[in-house]
Amino acid sequence: MLPEPLDQVDRTKRHSPHQNRVSSARPANSGVTRNPPPSSPEVSRRFSAHPRRDTLPELALRRLLHRMGLRYRVDIRPEPSLRRRADIVFTKARLAVFVDGCFWHSCPEHCSPPKANRTWWAEKLQGNRRRDADTDTLLRAAGWTVLRFWAHEDAATCAEAVRAAVLNGRTQAVDGYQR
Repeated sequence: MLPEPLDQVDRTKRHSPHQNRVSSARPANSGVTRNPPPSSPEVSRRFSAHPRRDTLPELALRRLLHRMGLRYRVDIRPEPSLRRRADIVFTKARLAVFVDGCFWHSCPEHCSPPKANRTWWAEKLQGNRRRDADTDTLLRAAGWTVLRFWAHEDAATCAEAVRAAVLNGRTQAVDGYQR
């Protein structure tokens, strides 16, 4: 599907910042695989409707953390030099929390690869796993604690793990005079 010309875009709709990009912006030999066309309009609609942030599991975890008296930042870069965003960030405790969706991050229990465009999706999901591992490595090297939870995990159990890590991180900051 080609992007709409800018003069024909309905300004009342919310658009993704990437929606009006021209797909030929990258050189043809850049090695980046272009997205295959959706297998149906219904599939396109479903995938377009997935939020990047504020998913139900994320909101459930944030509500519990807030009830525990913990305050945090949402959907920010823990390290400004990294082009990676964490779902929940405790800056003083240097704790980055990710709530990974089963499909996009290839949960071993629940991920079932799509039947259409199998090869492309296998590469895409493998790339997501590599990026997650790289993010964890880079953040830990910068002194961050990284916690990852699957979206299907019990929010109360996750909240307790986050609470313990925040308290531990704050204790280490006080002991290490990192105020």
